[in-house]
Amino acid sequence: MKIAVVGATGMVGEIMLQVLAERNFPITELILVASEKSVGKEINFKGQKYKVVGMQTAVDIKADIALFSAGGEASLEWAPKFAAAGTTVIDNSSAWRMDTTKKLIVPEINASELTKEDKIIANPNCSTIQMVLVLAPLHKKYNVKRVIVSTYQSITGTGVKAVQQLENEYAGIQGEMAYKYPIHKNAIPQCDSFEDNGYTKEEMKLVRETKKILSDDNIKVTATAVRVPIVGGHSEAVNIEFTSDFDVNEVRSILHLTSGVVVQDNNDTYTYPMPIYAQGKNEVFVGRIRRDESQENTLNMWIVADNLRKGAATNTVQIAEYLVANQLV
Repeated sequence: MKIAVVGATGMVGEIMLQVLAERNFPITELILVASEKSVGKEINFKGQKYKVVGMQTAVDIKADIALFSAGGEASLEWAPKFAAAGTTVIDNSSAWRMDTTKKLIVPEINASELTKEDKIIANPNCSTIQMVLVLAPLHKKYNVKRVIVSTYQSITGTGVKAVQQLENEYAGIQGEMAYKYPIHKNAIPQCDSFEDNGYTKEEMKLVRETKKILSDDNIKVTATAVRVPIVGGHSEAVNIEFTSDFDVNEVRSILHLTSGVVVQDNNDTYTYPMPIYAQGKNEVFVGRIRRDESQENTLNMWIVADNLRKGAATNTVQIAEYLVANQLV
């Protein structure tokens, strides 16, 4: 397997390399790709140094799979060029997610949709992945009617600049701002830019991507996305209305048996998911599972995951693993 990591010098790119190493992904040749300013830089992978190359060089090498985390503009320009050269692209940006000709994949839910003809595959948004992984088995059993989600999102979702801003503010240093406001001791009710309907792009990703991944346009989703001064991962308070009733213990049992999900739900021992424990882990953690007593057939829960792992790098690598295991590349 010739594997290219595009955006190898970025936060997600670095995690992709860690995940590839941890999971012993079968690599015969590794191509590390970044923007022109990073060409020639050396990166260590499993004890060996690799020099970063530019986009066109990587296209010409004709990798089997390219894991993209280089942003939407770069993906729109370069993913088709990689695909035309015979490389299967798995893209982390929002560029292709809602393209009707591209598949939006969370492996545990819908990897079976993939074929050899899929040369550009979209990786969902981080906050969407952790929510739909929990929703999917419950939707099969009880049929999800409506979802209300409020997110508490890590600054790592913005990138290195945001992490630096928080560190500067901790230290009382005036520096470059990733946000319009301080993030230290603050919560900013804006993730990404606003759309015409008053919702942010992040909020509308949760709406649109959930419907596409679960293949059900009837599911109603409304979201409020908030940036908080956290490094470890994204948290979500999720309220789910079903068309049929449920048993809370059965819900816990279903989620306990769901691949990639870990149930942490014991009030007696104060056991519930938190980003401080999710950081560096590949699973999605769910707890505070309880009936919404204000409305029939409705459930509340708390979902946490490392947004750089399952929310980005791990999900991407899992898609690549599926392609290899099923000889689709």
